[in-house]
Amino acid sequence: MIRKIFLLILKMVLAIIAFLLLYLLAAFVLSKLTINKESSAPEEMDIYLLTNGIHSDIVVPTITDQINWFTKLNFLNPTQDISTYKYLAIGWGDKGFYLNTPSWSELKVSTALKATVGISGTAIHATYYEDMSAAEDCKKIRISKEQYSRLINYIENSFEKDATGQFIKIETTANRGDRDAFYEAKGRYHIFNTCNNWTNKGLKASGQKACLWTVFQKPIFQKYE
Repeated sequence: MIRKIFLLILKMVLAIIAFLLLYLLAAFVLSKLTINKESSAPEEMDIYLLTNGIHSDIVVPTITDQINWFTKLNFLNPTQDISTYKYLAIGWGDKGFYLNTPSWSELKVSTALKATVGISGTAIHATYYEDMSAAEDCKKIRISKEQYSRLINYIENSFEKDATGQFIKIETTANRGDRDAFYEAKGRYHIFNTCNNWTNKGLKASGQKACLWTVFQKPIFQKYE
């Protein structure tokens, strides 16, 4: 009986190891395959990719003739001069990570497990910036207005909306400061659909260079080195 239990546990461990190896292999191979940028589109405006080394955001201008993000994400203090904020960073991810994990040292096993299987819900983190410049962790991308329209549509469709069509703000103390907020999001976060995969799909939706599929931020940024 003990031997049968041991063999069962061994098979389960080996199955988990095999799954992880296949997962990492797929993540490596598929992230190397490149979806090329649309070659005929004019370069009319700038967007950015921003990373903290693990998570990635898409950064867009706050106001253009296509959209005024302040009317959609109106969470800044009324006393703040919104004209100083020229860019908006938007990231999608697991709600548990966003709201309950201020730093990696505070990550709970329960939070990680829920994120892995996609049962804790998702959220969007929006942050206003006064300026943005290209750097190792911030890549500038020139796109057309038509491509930006597609990106706007992709981002807006990632938000959950109330009965009036407004984005649903999450009341939380997890905010990083007075220029960011969290919102309810659509979709399920899991090991095959991560925050970086959301960014990568946004690039593909707007006709930009992207990975065929990736769960990590590094392969995306390598496309723009």
